[in-house]
Amino acid sequence: MKWKEWLDQWSLSGLSINTGFLNMEWEPKDRDRDAAWELYVELLTRITTQPLGPDHGSEKTALTSIHALFGITRETLKKQGRHCDEFAKIAIVVLNQIVRPFTAKWHNRSLDGAFDDESGCRMFRGELADLQKNLREYTRMLADMAGVEDLTKLEDVKEMDD
Repeated sequence: MKWKEWLDQWSLSGLSINTGFLNMEWEPKDRDRDAAWELYVELLTRITTQPLGPDHGSEKTALTSIHALFGITRETLKKQGRHCDEFAKIAIVVLNQIVRPFTAKWHNRSLDGAFDDESGCRMFRGELADLQKNLREYTRMLADMAGVEDLTKLEDVKEMDD
C-alpha cells in the first residue's frame, strides 16, 4: 500500500506532505509498531481524544496535556531509534501541522488571559473539540500501525458541544 492510500483511509490526506513521499510504500517495521503503540496509549488516555465537558476540567491543564505530546513523541522517537522511520514520518507531520498550530495559538492566548474569560474558555473548548477529531483519527491510525485493536470507541462517550 502507498502512503497516500494509507493516509486517505484515516481522513488525514489533507496534510502537506511531499508527493514523492506519498507515492512510497507504507511498510511499518517492528520498531514502528512499538513506537505507534507507545503513542497510541498516550493519546487514548489523554484529553487529546477524550471529551472535556463544559463543567469539567481546566483549559490550562488540557493545553498542558496536549503540549506534552511533543516531549512524549520525541522520547518515543529517541527510545525506538532511527529504525522507526515510518512512525517518525507521520508523527512529525501530525505534531507540526495539527498539534503545533493549536498549542502555539493557545499558549499565547493563555498568557494574555484568555482562560480568565468565559468566552475565551468556550472558544478554546470549541477548537479543542475540532483538534480532538483529528487526533482521534491519528489515534486510530496508530492502532493500525501498531497492529492492535482500535479502542478509541471502547467507551460510549458523547462529544461535548459548547
